[in-house]
Amino acid sequence: MIENTIQKIRSEIEDRIESFDSSKSLYEFRKDFLDNKDGKIAQLMKNMRDVPKEERPAMGKVINEVKQWAIARFDEMDKRVKAIELEKKNKAEAVDVTMPAEKNEIGALHPDTLIENELIDIFTGMGFEIYEGREIENDYYNFTALNTPKDHPARDMQDTFYVSDEFLLRTQTSAGQIHVMENKKPPIKILSPGKVFRSDDDATHSPMFSQMEGLVVDEGISVCDLQGMLNTFSERIFGEGVKTRLRPSYFPFTEPSVEVDVSCFECGGKGCKLCKGTGWIEVLGAGMVNRHVLENCGIDPDKYTGFAFGMGVERIAMLKYGINNIKTLFESDTRFAKQFKD
Repeated sequence: MIENTIQKIRSEIEDRIESFDSSKSLYEFRKDFLDNKDGKIAQLMKNMRDVPKEERPAMGKVINEVKQWAIARFDEMDKRVKAIELEKKNKAEAVDVTMPAEKNEIGALHPDTLIENELIDIFTGMGFEIYEGREIENDYYNFTALNTPKDHPARDMQDTFYVSDEFLLRTQTSAGQIHVMENKKPPIKILSPGKVFRSDDDATHSPMFSQMEGLVVDEGISVCDLQGMLNTFSERIFGEGVKTRLRPSYFPFTEPSVEVDVSCFECGGKGCKLCKGTGWIEVLGAGMVNRHVLENCGIDPDKYTGFAFGMGVERIAMLKYGINNIKTLFESDTRFAKQFKD
């Protein structure tokens, strides 16, 4: 009876072993026969107890022979199947060297980022520390502490985005000045870059834009220090030979206040389309820190003075790169960014 079972095992293996085309399926088939616990050949050994004692040595030899035959047969087929699998894999992964390579696009920094990085390099080179304030401010830091009257137009809802009666999206990075002066005593020399928000929208204005605010407070600071710093900034950002001039203006948090112009770097001050024939271009606002602002922050205005300045990063980018519409900076068009290189 065991002889018949052995013959069936041989026949079953031979009938099916050539049909497998994957090593995984062949392995599962192999387990049906050669698994040490449940394999059909292992079951033969368990059935030896039914064989007469004197016949067991001979029968054990026959069972061992079929086991060795099965192992050799499966090993032989396994090599063949793996060779076929490797050939298929190599064929699938073959590289056609005549095909054109995939084009990897080289990215470019946004002009806002280029200008912001350049400005930070310029001012940190002059000893300024970077302070990044928060975009949601309360009324006190955005207006009151900066000496802005309760009836000032900037507080109106048509000019400011209010989150609640007390909180708003900051309209200027100047709010960072107050945070710094409340927590740090002079000497102070900080640059505060960040996003600001105003209800304004046309070709040269956007409801959201980037601003860069600077503050210097120490003993003996004067307008001469402001002018010297502006001269260095202008030449570094617009080129050698560019000059600055100060025009009287008004900001609640500075006194005196000035608008800062630079000589036209396009025409050298002779007059052109960029400077509208004047030879000068307005770039930023500045002034000496109002003594009331210093007092609000616990700094003695009789001992310390300071200057502050603020500029729109987009405005500097538009001037330097000849961009005539601020909306272009917010359209997320990669073709636009590719025109600018660091």
